[in-house]
Formats: sequence, structure tokens, C-alpha cells
Amino acid sequence: MAISTTGRQDMLAVAHECAAAGWPVHPLTPGRKIPARNCPACQDRSHPPAQCPCIQDGGWCHGFHAATTDPERIRAWWGAIPGAGVGVSCGPAHLVVIDIDAHPQPLPARDRLWPGIPLHDHVDLTGLENGFHTLAVLAALRSAPDPAQDETTLRVRTPSGGLHVWYRTDPAHTFHCSSGSSTGRALCWQVDVRAHGGYIVAPGTRTTDGTYTPLAPTRPPAPLPGWLAQELVRTGHTTPADEPAHLPRPAARRSVPSRAREAVVQAGGGRATAAKAMETVLAEVAGCAAAAENMGFSEKLNRAAYTAGGLVAAGQLDQHAAEEALLAAADYARPRQHARALQIIRAGLTAGAQRPMYPGARS
Repeated sequence: MAISTTGRQDMLAVAHECAAAGWPVHPLTPGRKIPARNCPACQDRSHPPAQCPCIQDGGWCHGFHAATTDPERIRAWWGAIPGAGVGVSCGPAHLVVIDIDAHPQPLPARDRLWPGIPLHDHVDLTGLENGFHTLAVLAALRSAPDPAQDETTLRVRTPSGGLHVWYRTDPAHTFHCSSGSSTGRALCWQVDVRAHGGYIVAPGTRTTDGTYTPLAPTRPPAPLPGWLAQELVRTGHTTPADEPAHLPRPAARRSVPSRAREAVVQAGGGRATAAKAMETVLAEVAGCAAAAENMGFSEKLNRAAYTAGGLVAAGQLDQHAAEEALLAAADYARPRQHARALQIIRAGLTAGAQRPMYPGARS
């Protein structure tokens, strides 16, 4: 895709360039970043987009659900709305866009800054102001480059001072959208994820607030970094059906997480305090088996893995045995989420290893 560094392009040309890159497009309301309005019939009645006769007849109703790469349809749409901006449907385009916001807002509760990553009360948050900061901290925690500084991929400055970082994904993997302000699925505060089930504003689109301008050097979207893919899995941006099939299959489920307890004893090597700490957090994970949802499974598993990582770093546990114990508890609670659980466990172990934990040590 040839991307203008000025962002001053004819919107029809932008739409055609996106379509040529294999990105289905749909028109946005002129001057705004929301989809063009539905026709009166679609406004007056609620129906699934898949059953919408307007889409079947070549209309743009229902936004990204109607997105297309058909040049004739694109010509007709932008001929009808010459000032329309360009939206790209992320799922069919196999795109994941990290949408970094810089809104002046008060900090949320600590557990919403980096969901699933424990943040102790003594951590000083002075200077933490927006999504650029939370994403940079997350990258540093994973010993990875900051996506906002990634010059290998397409980055687009937004009129509000934010940044869109575009990545492409393997068509076999599906990631879902989220909002950084959500109390549910979220990567980190003020960092949205645009993926399957959503759209992103195309570079070059003009609104009344300004232009979505690509940053030099302009590049096509690079492959989604592995560490970011793992974070998206850890934070619930996939479903069990979306998870890669090549990951190990779960071991057989047992009536009680006895396999976990056996592994703790083995890993503890006689260190009763460490074994007790692990049994406590593993019991919380196993307790999620009582209900299929709304049990905080991901958070509890991440906390258990973080605890295990600290014990491993302190020489209190064997890492392999600890991972086996965590997997056993996770498989007992959520037998169909093995791949996701494995990602959460490894991320938590890595994070916990940064803070060795010495049970019973005097402060």
C-alpha cells in the first residue's frame, strides 16, 4: 500500500489503496470517525447484519459488516458520499491495531492498569498519565520493545494525539477487540485493541479534528510480535476456538487437583512454607471449576503463576514442576482453555521471577 506521509489524499483513492492491500473498507460519516448512517429501514428495525438485505444489495448499512474490496462497490459508495472517511474491517483484513490513547483522565484502580498483573500498593505511579506510559511499562515488563516506537510497522498519528500501531496476523489466529477503559477484557489502561469484530480508521482519513497521518518511515503492517500475541491471549482476546491448534493438549482431568498437589510437594523439596503458599493459590484456581464464567479465572491463574515465579526465583520451587502444578489446576478448572492457560502461566512466571519470594523471611 502506498501511503502518503502528508495524509492529504482523496478519500476514494485511500479506499482503493486499502482494498488493493486486501483490507475490506466501508465509508465513515464525513468529518467523523463513525460509520456512515444506516438507511431508514435499517435504522427503524433491528436485525442481524448477516441477514441485512441492504448489504446483500450492495449497501453500506451496518458499517464494517458491509466492508468490501470490490472496486465497483467502493466507487459507488464514495460517489454517493464523496467526503466519507475510510474504515477498515480488521478481522477480514487479518489486522490487529494497537490503539494508544493520550486522554487527560484520572488513573483507574490499580488492578485496571495492567489487568491480571499484580501491582503492589508501594509502587509509585507518579508520572503515569496515559496509554503511551502503560504500554511502555508492559513492554518493559516483558523485556520487549515499545510498540509505540516500532519503526518496522505502520504507525498512524491520530488527531487527538494518540497512535495506531498496525500489525498483521496469521489468518489461522483470531484476536478480538477490547477497550482499555473496560472492566472486562483489556490489554492495559488507555490502550484499545482493534481486531476481529471491529474497524480502524484508515491512514489519510480526514475528520473535523484533523487527519490520521502515517509516521515516517512509512511501512506496511509487520507481523504481530510474539510477546504481544501472548499478552492478548493472557488478557482474554481469544476464545478457546481461536487458540492455535499446535499447542500441547491438556492432560486428563481429575476429580480433585491432586496432580497439582503432588507436583507442589515435588517442587517444594520439603520447603513446607513454599508448598503451602502454592497450594493456597492453586486452590483459588481450582475453585473456578464451580462455575463456567464470572469466577476471575484468568486473574487467579495469573496471580498463582506470579507467586510461583517468585518462589522459583528464590530457589524454593522447581520451575518445570511448578508449571506442571499450575497447568493441572488450570485444566481442572477450565479443561477447554489449555492453550490460553499455558500462555497466562508462562507470562505470570516470567513476571513473578522479577521479584523473588522468600516465604517466612523476616522483613
